[in-house]
Amino acid sequence: MNAQNNEKSDFEVVRQLDAFDRNSGSLLERVIFNNRALILMVFALVTLFLGYSARDIRLDASFEKMIPLQHQYIVNYYDHKADLSGLANTLRIAVENTEGTVIDADYLNTLRLLNDEIFLMEGVDRPYMKSLWTPAVRWVGVTEYGLDGGPVIPDDYDGSAESLAQVRANIEKSGEIGRLVANNFQSSIILVPLNEDSGIEYRDLVNRLNELEAKYEPMGVKIYITGFSKLVGDLILGLEQVLQFFLIAIIICTGVIYAYTRCVTSTALVVICSLTAVSWLIGLLPLLGYQLDPYSVLVPFLVFAIGMSHGAQKMNGIMADIGRGTHKLVAARYTFRRLFVAGITALLADAVGFAVLMMIDIQAIQELAIAASLGVATLIFTNLVMLPLLLSYTGVNRQAAMRSVAEEQRDRNDVDHKKHPLWEVLDKFTRRRFASVAVVVSAGLAIVGLVISADLKIGDLGSGAPELRPDSEYNMDNAFIVDNYSISSDIYVVMVETGTYECVNYDNLLMVEALERQLQNLDAVESTNSFAGLSKQSAVGMNEGNLRWYELPRTQGLLNAIATRAPRELFNQSCDLLSVYAYLKDHKAETLQAVADVVERFSAEHSTDDIRFLNAAGNAGIQAATNSVVKTANYQMLLMVYAAVIVLAYITFRSFKAVICAVIPLLLTSILCEALMVILDIGVKVSTLPVIALGVGIGVDYALYILSVTIARLRAGQSLSDAYYEALLFTGKVVALTGITLGVAVSTWYFSPIQFQADMGILLAFMFIWNMLGAGLLLPALAHFMFRQQVR
Repeated sequence: MNAQNNEKSDFEVVRQLDAFDRNSGSLLERVIFNNRALILMVFALVTLFLGYSARDIRLDASFEKMIPLQHQYIVNYYDHKADLSGLANTLRIAVENTEGTVIDADYLNTLRLLNDEIFLMEGVDRPYMKSLWTPAVRWVGVTEYGLDGGPVIPDDYDGSAESLAQVRANIEKSGEIGRLVANNFQSSIILVPLNEDSGIEYRDLVNRLNELEAKYEPMGVKIYITGFSKLVGDLILGLEQVLQFFLIAIIICTGVIYAYTRCVTSTALVVICSLTAVSWLIGLLPLLGYQLDPYSVLVPFLVFAIGMSHGAQKMNGIMADIGRGTHKLVAARYTFRRLFVAGITALLADAVGFAVLMMIDIQAIQELAIAASLGVATLIFTNLVMLPLLLSYTGVNRQAAMRSVAEEQRDRNDVDHKKHPLWEVLDKFTRRRFASVAVVVSAGLAIVGLVISADLKIGDLGSGAPELRPDSEYNMDNAFIVDNYSISSDIYVVMVETGTYECVNYDNLLMVEALERQLQNLDAVESTNSFAGLSKQSAVGMNEGNLRWYELPRTQGLLNAIATRAPRELFNQSCDLLSVYAYLKDHKAETLQAVADVVERFSAEHSTDDIRFLNAAGNAGIQAATNSVVKTANYQMLLMVYAAVIVLAYITFRSFKAVICAVIPLLLTSILCEALMVILDIGVKVSTLPVIALGVGIGVDYALYILSVTIARLRAGQSLSDAYYEALLFTGKVVALTGITLGVAVSTWYFSPIQFQADMGILLAFMFIWNMLGAGLLLPALAHFMFRQQVR
């Protein structure tokens, strides 16, 4: 083996600084290392400034940031948002009488007090709030004098037995059983639409709701709350626990690196530089007008993880050169010279992996991409520049440095050139037999993965809020409402545009009735509601309750009379918009797509200049739009990530063969990750969409570091076996170290109370470790076939 001779000629051991040419190396290297004190002083000032700025960072969220504002469904919704208040961001607060039914004076008094407090809360869209105590909730009955009606709880209610009997009768005639009142009469709902324009602080909102629960539950009631704002607030409170997992990750990474180096100085500097990058990121975000949200809160950990990976490579290179006897400053410059291009290429690949997320038309994901890209940019300064500069001053523990090159020394003194047993096993994959097995097995895994991943679903795969654990308070509350009420909380709304004051015209309502009929034929639709349906019910009431009159009235005067008593959520004030409500059994992607397809087909066939059928409002309609964006972006995003990685790898190595060796293991990992998502019932959605792209961007680091040394040694005339062995000695050990360390660190997220954080932890751990295995096993196997002239 002539690895050592080549190493010596390229990076000669320089024991005395006077013997080193300060003007050697690239212009960038000379500028950095010949002015290292000044540069470190600038870095220190930047750290102080951005550390001070980091005080302004907040963890918050916005409804509008989490939906695709440019999607046509959302554009349609916002065009009519003023007429559709309460459909998107609405709280459902179920109040259960733990000792009886809602027909109870004490219960109704408690409900009234709670209703009044909620009514006065900041951000509530008060005109659209509904409960048994709001005058908008009314009963309608047929008498010998015609239709009669009034508020469910009459003005003269006094809590007496007669009043309670009247309330029960009114509820039975209101049509609200299963909607606002539970089927078993043991609870009722306060429906609380929220006004996004009021600037809702979700953490404060949830804290206020928790205070109300603590105040009223001792009065004999149990409160259950669902809705987007409650979900986001719970996520924010739960994600504050992410700091615990961040600390665990720091401890694990620090402990493993110290166990590898047994050098306090170098380990501490790697951790400090990685944390400095995180502090720079957190300081930059508020300066640029950004904050952390439930998705981007995990970005600081990813930045730390990437920083530890690159920092460990720099530390390992400097430690090895010092162990050979090189002066610490020269060792730092040698390592900068060897690995800066590979490091910055890997970071650019990481940045591209984050940046392509910008193509997803959801502001929360775009801000995640911005935050992550900023974090990667900070690593260029902290881990590629600042760390070597600091180590050029401090050096490393001498005994640790000697240990780091002990294997190289043994190899130099061993005339038979016997290799370390582990590296000997890995080196076998540069030979035909093992390389062929590795390629065939990988191809088999890819085929199996593709077959399984064909069942990968878009969107949520379960009921409730998949972002939280199934046994979380929110999902338990949601289960209570689903079990006790007939109306689903998954509401899909079709908007029907008509001419001004023509919304209740017979011909228009006939078309609405036809659409309702098609929606009702879907298994996914539990029930529907519209002015057309109300008109048929009213026709029965106006004809002595005779069900033979259950059809759409043809008389325009009768339709106009019905409109005067109809709830305003069915049509708007200027009577040019009708709302068709579809209550769905769940919000799975196939359910939403089936409803959207029916509406799209119906609109294509029946929309005219006089009437138009538009998707979609309601929480289910918005989710359908989000799923559509995610589905479109999923593979486009991966194609862009791989295209960028291929270009960067080619620029780095100037070899398509090297590009193939770097990219194929990443592609296999992506396929297997999608298969794992199918096995674990994880759908592609806003919270998981970034994972595979991030895995590709981060995973290419391993291949780039190993290939950078391997290709250089091949071009220097070494055999593939010798070149790969030297790469393992110089960078491969740290690749294995960081791959396993980061995989274990993120796997601790599995214990998070936040389900999507646990899902991301599992997927990222899989990708970290599998990319490491791909770089160690499949990469040399591919290199055997790509660089056959160097195989000897």
